[in-house]
Amino acid sequence: MHELSIVLHVAKTLDELAVENHLKKIGSVTLEVGEVSGIMTDYFEECWDYFKKKDPLIEDSALRIEIHKAVTFCEDCKQEYETVRYGRTCPYCGSEHTYLLEGNECIIKEIEAEDEEE
Repeated sequence: MHELSIVLHVAKTLDELAVENHLKKIGSVTLEVGEVSGIMTDYFEECWDYFKKKDPLIEDSALRIEIHKAVTFCEDCKQEYETVRYGRTCPYCGSEHTYLLEGNECIIKEIEAEDEEE
């Protein structure tokens, strides 16, 4: 149930961005979520909907989630491959000397907002 803590962290970051950029309302937030991040997007959206009622900055905002594919790198054959499809074992050489390159992130990709001048 770490989704709520991530929502709180995103909201705190948005509050800081609002102060820095003189924003009064956020209309939408687009998050890029890695497919192996462990974030349950349905539950995350429920947490967002619950929490936004408590924060005037995001109370009318829409949440958009884009899934970012996970990619793993093989240290032996230097190939990249789809993590979810093949796991830790390289489909090219069978090695388990691999590591995740991307796909476990949660990034604020874009926000749409009104500034104080509007």
